[in-house]
Amino acid sequence: MKNFLWILLVLPMLANAGYSRNQAKQVKEVVYGKVDSVRYITQEEVVQSKSSGWETLLGAAVGGLIGNQFGGGTGKEVATAVGAIAGAGVAHNRGNTQYKVEYKLVELLVETDKGKLINIIQDVDRTMIFEREDEVRILYFTDGVRVDLVY
Repeated sequence: MKNFLWILLVLPMLANAGYSRNQAKQVKEVVYGKVDSVRYITQEEVVQSKSSGWETLLGAAVGGLIGNQFGGGTGKEVATAVGAIAGAGVAHNRGNTQYKVEYKLVELLVETDKGKLINIIQDVDRTMIFEREDEVRILYFTDGVRVDLVY
């Protein structure tokens, strides 16, 4: 399988190296071919949001100020302490949340005009839907690869 090359395009969202289709960018090489197979896939990434100590400290301060508004004498001190603890707890728990980011990808196996098979995974562009036997061009840049339909 000498002719089988694997190329994985780093997701623009992960590498921050992407660009939109309306930006001009220098192409190093263009290779033409036909799509041998297409597979649309999704990839989920769980993102852990971490709080720094500042959020917890700010929550404690706000909770303490609110708690200080209630009671009198010793009761006021207790209300302030309870408010500070509650505020710190709420701020700490809100700061440590998880959420999912879903990436829509397309995996293309392209047979070039020279008979090589190249596999490319790239983000889905809703304006460019690939099908088997589509004529495509593989654009090589200094920092990645992209497949476009030939018009």
